[in-house]
Amino acid sequence: MTFLELAQSRFSTRQYKDAPVEKEKLDKILEAGRFAPTAKNGQPQRIFAVTSKEGLAKVDKCTPCRFGAPVALITCYDKNLSWKRPQDGKEHGDIDAAIVQTHMMLQAEELGLGTVWVCFFDPAAVAREFELPENIVPSSMLMVGYRADNAQPSPMHAQRKPVEETVRVV
Repeated sequence: MTFLELAQSRFSTRQYKDAPVEKEKLDKILEAGRFAPTAKNGQPQRIFAVTSKEGLAKVDKCTPCRFGAPVALITCYDKNLSWKRPQDGKEHGDIDAAIVQTHMMLQAEELGLGTVWVCFFDPAAVAREFELPENIVPSSMLMVGYRADNAQPSPMHAQRKPVEETVRVV
């Protein structure tokens, strides 16, 4: 499968089988995130790989969007390590975290796993439930697992704007 085929086949999974993700696959997903580029190679990402029943119950206190996934990857960044653009001080931790999570999401797809990117969560609840220090900022979550047999892309999944509407060649 080419990269473009992989990217086109992936969709947000909101229904999962009641089956664990093998450790080898989870390790490969986390390794893909480790190799993601970050600003100035600061590697401020901090991933919380939640697989235990107790941990998943904590995730459920933070978001209604786990959808029964057996793995929740909470992608955070260390604001003390993230690069700040000198011209305006813009923090790049969220951008780094998004790149890392994208690598993990696409690796999961290649391994035959479904994912859904979740930003609908209470960051204060995440910090409290997972006892995050003040410098660790929750950015997003990636739910991972085997797609349920009836899992389908959302009706809007295939709706894409023409490239001429989103790209300007100068």
